[in-house]
Amino acid sequence: GLSAAVGRGHPIMTGTKRKHGEDADVAPDEEGTSSSNPPDGSAAAAPEDVLTVEGDMPKKKFYRARAHCNPLSFNETFEYPARPDLFDWTEEHYPNHPALKEDSAEDIAKFQSSSLAIRPDVLDVGCGFGGLTLALSPALPDNTILGLEIRAKVCEYVRLRILAQRKDHPGRYANCSVMRTNAMKYLPNFFPGASLEKIFFCFPDPHFKRKNHPRRIVSERLLSEYCYLLKPDVGRLYCITDVRDLHDWHVEKCDGHPLLRRLTGEEMEADPCVTLMRTETEEGKKVKREGKFGHEMYYQVYRRVG
Repeated sequence: GLSAAVGRGHPIMTGTKRKHGEDADVAPDEEGTSSSNPPDGSAAAAPEDVLTVEGDMPKKKFYRARAHCNPLSFNETFEYPARPDLFDWTEEHYPNHPALKEDSAEDIAKFQSSSLAIRPDVLDVGCGFGGLTLALSPALPDNTILGLEIRAKVCEYVRLRILAQRKDHPGRYANCSVMRTNAMKYLPNFFPGASLEKIFFCFPDPHFKRKNHPRRIVSERLLSEYCYLLKPDVGRLYCITDVRDLHDWHVEKCDGHPLLRRLTGEEMEADPCVTLMRTETEEGKKVKREGKFGHEMYYQVYRRVG
């Protein structure tokens, strides 16, 4: 199940983070010193890959990482299928998905058919520590939610957090998972056209410098890719940030795309997911608590038109 790996063909993420060129076996501890074996040659007391026993709630302090990275120059190898139908989501992400419970054990053909039919239809892109991903699970019980995160340490935290919630609440959270990948490169390899109902972009990296604007997760090119993946007349694209300039960028790009229509304030008010993305993300809570760029949150939702 999800305890086996973060994604099919992906190695288990143990929470180790290193900069390019840094020794893979040496990672800084919270004081900034090396966490490799001590000088006397004795083994380290607690290797990072056993910081959290699967099924226990992980402690965030052990899985913190830099807030953002450059997705265009992030050169770690990510494995991905040649096409979406080659990826079995039930194998590692949704082994106990609600749709598999119906008489599947007695009917192998039906089970296999159900397995192939199960794939995520709600994406939380750049899910961070997984607050929204988990909150969407009970809010959208008929959907399959997947958080996407590029940072190995953070992705491992969310994986362990989901396992802990499944253990503490049997029968719940079976419709949500997390996968480590680069969403700016590989979405069409995992998801067929017109297969997604919702895509969330919550508090993405602003990339303030003009030369870094191509790194932004919302752009003319990527919006066309998102529209290809969203179901016509059903799919919705959600953007929220605490940076006004970035919000203006989102609105400009989305308003200018022929396949997106802006929802009215009343339509957004009627969408419970809007409240969740404002209140359940760690970044949203931090905005209310600290307000680095102010305490305002700017958001807009768009519908994929036919």
